[in-house]
Amino acid sequence: MAKLNINVRSFSYKKGIPTDPTGNGGGFVFDCRGILNPGRKEEFKTQTGRDEAVIKYLETETKIAVFLEGVFQVIDISIEDYIQRGFENLEINFGCTGGQHRSVYSADTTAKYIENKFPEVQVTVQHVVQEEKNWINEAY
Repeated sequence: MAKLNINVRSFSYKKGIPTDPTGNGGGFVFDCRGILNPGRKEEFKTQTGRDEAVIKYLETETKIAVFLEGVFQVIDISIEDYIQRGFENLEINFGCTGGQHRSVYSADTTAKYIENKFPEVQVTVQHVVQEEKNWINEAY
């Protein structure tokens, strides 16, 4: 049986939802814009969802943990089913206004969650906007 490949992406709604390169036509798209935006604060404008100050802000000043707990409940259903049925691909996308803070944090946190809960799957993380800007090079 083939291994399930899960692609987790962050993106900017201003640039549109990423296309599914697997040809399956989609997957999950979660909208992070309901979470307070660190990008509205001057000290975070040049940082991303991987910077410690932004992470601390998201974890202490917003409802990102509640949001992601709901995401995890939803994706667990599909991941478990996809593994059982031998599916090969699943797309999980997180969008926010600029694709810089909330979506980056959400994608990284979700990828770590999946890897811990489902070690038998292959997880790939892509930060669409940040990679275009060459801001993110290090692994999550």
